[in-house]
Amino acid sequence: MLQVQNLDAWYDRSHVVQGLTFEVRAGEIVTLMGRNGAGKTSTLRAIMGLMAKRAGSVHFDGQELLKEPAHIRYHRGLAYVPEDRRIVPGLTVRENLRLGLIAGQDGKHERERIAEIAQTFPRLAERMEQDGTSMSGGEQQMLAIARALMARPRMILLDEPSEGIMPLLVHEMFQLFVRLRAQGTTILLVEQNVERALQISDRAVILDQGCIVHQGDAQELLADRAIQDKYCAV
Repeated sequence: MLQVQNLDAWYDRSHVVQGLTFEVRAGEIVTLMGRNGAGKTSTLRAIMGLMAKRAGSVHFDGQELLKEPAHIRYHRGLAYVPEDRRIVPGLTVRENLRLGLIAGQDGKHERERIAEIAQTFPRLAERMEQDGTSMSGGEQQMLAIARALMARPRMILLDEPSEGIMPLLVHEMFQLFVRLRAQGTTILLVEQNVERALQISDRAVILDQGCIVHQGDAQELLADRAIQDKYCAV
C-alpha cells in the first residue's frame, strides 16, 4: 500500500531523514522504532507532506505523492495523528470530529460517521458536547484518532499515541489498533512503548540518526533484546 524509496528530508540544513526505503502492506501494522531524535516523527511528516524540503519517492496505492500537499494525501485516504494531538480549544468533541470530514460531505454522512465513531469510542460517545480540551490526555488522544478516522482513511500514521497516558487507556488504545487492522485499516506506528508496539505489529523498521539500520518481523525483533537495547533504549 505504501512504498517509500530513497526518502530524504531536511529541517533547514539538517538532513534528518536519509535515504529511507521500506514498505507497508495493506492490512499491516508496521512500527517505526528508534531512540529520540532517530528521525521517526520526521519520517511520518515527510510521508504526509509536512516537511518543506524532501526528496525521493512516496507511493500510496500506486500513486506518487511526494509533490502533493498534505490535504491531497488526506483525500486519497492517508491520515495522520501528530504527537501533540491538536485538539481545537473551545470546540466540543462533536465539533472536533466534524473537522475530520472531507469538505463537501452532507449532513447525513456526518451523522452516520459520528454514530460509527461513538460505537468505536464509547468514552467519546459520553462526552460529545464537552469541550475537547477539558478531557484527560488519553481521551484527547482517542479524539485525535477518532477525528482522523472520520473520513474512513485506508491508512493512518500514528505518532506516539500512548505518550503521557495512564496504563488502562494505553491498553484500550492498543486493543483499538488491533481492531482497526481487523477492519481493514493499515497502520504505520511510531511508539515509545516498544514492547507493546511489537506485540501487535506485523513488522518493524528501526531508525538511527535518520537512517534505517534494521527491519524485519516484529515478533523476531520482540525476542531480540540486543537490538532493542542498542537502538531503542532511552
